[in-house]
Amino acid sequence: MNLTTDLETILTASVPLMVPLLFAGLGEYVAQRAGTFNLSVEGMMLGSAFAAAYGASASGSPVVGLLCGMLAGLAVAFVHGNLSHRLQLNTYVVGLSLNVLVLGVTNYLLSTTMLDIPGSSAWRIPLLSDLPIIGKAFFVQPWVVYLLLPLLFVIWWVRRRRVGLELRAAGDDPVAGDLTGIDVNARRRQALLFCGLCSGVGGAYLSVFQSGSFTSGMTAGRGYIVIAAVIFGGWMLRGVIGACAVFGIAQGLQLALPAIGYGVSPQLLAATPYLLALVSLALLGARSKRPLALGQPFAPAR
Repeated sequence: MNLTTDLETILTASVPLMVPLLFAGLGEYVAQRAGTFNLSVEGMMLGSAFAAAYGASASGSPVVGLLCGMLAGLAVAFVHGNLSHRLQLNTYVVGLSLNVLVLGVTNYLLSTTMLDIPGSSAWRIPLLSDLPIIGKAFFVQPWVVYLLLPLLFVIWWVRRRRVGLELRAAGDDPVAGDLTGIDVNARRRQALLFCGLCSGVGGAYLSVFQSGSFTSGMTAGRGYIVIAAVIFGGWMLRGVIGACAVFGIAQGLQLALPAIGYGVSPQLLAATPYLLALVSLALLGARSKRPLALGQPFAPAR
């Protein structure tokens, strides 16, 4: 048994599975901080995965596929935002309905469409890719993975500006925010659109850059794992990143443990991420750091 090799195998299997969780998780973090409990993140990822696969297949370009995936995520977010924050429909019902709708639409389109998705080669970062244990896992990845770095910077930067304060006010005290002139529902819709954009990248990564194919329901509940990751992370940026990493490793162990010679039940390994999600929801769902108005509709006084 070689510990270094085993760790490298686990990380190499886990990091690609972390990526879609991180993209969608960062978007969901922003949406929930603004007060929207966004259940439609699963539909955003699934719709984006199909749109990206179709766009890449039709154009022969993974970049076009990525743009199509982002547009699909924005479309789901636009519908959710307007139904929840303009028409004041129940956001939980809207989110679940959109997930079911997207699943049905993508299944129908898949049955009528032939997809031929072009491949996308990995970028090898000089010197860093030769580091032991982490080099291959973190620095030999498709280029879209490295979009996480500017995305993290944007979120960090926005949190320290007026718009970030307004987003948090919309989630913590929308009444006070409204009295100071903040358009609470507009900020919530904007946060949802940002989530749709991020989830679109995550969905596109799944179909175009990771698997090179699209299958029915290929997100397989990742959207719900993302929601659990935001709760598990205590609605804090670093916590969400860590939670997505934990869930990604839990998924990666399904591939890595048999490869390094551990005879663990594959059914148990497959269930591990979802068990972690349930445990995190049960133990951490009532943590005090959650936005105080999370999931609560808001009707402005004026």
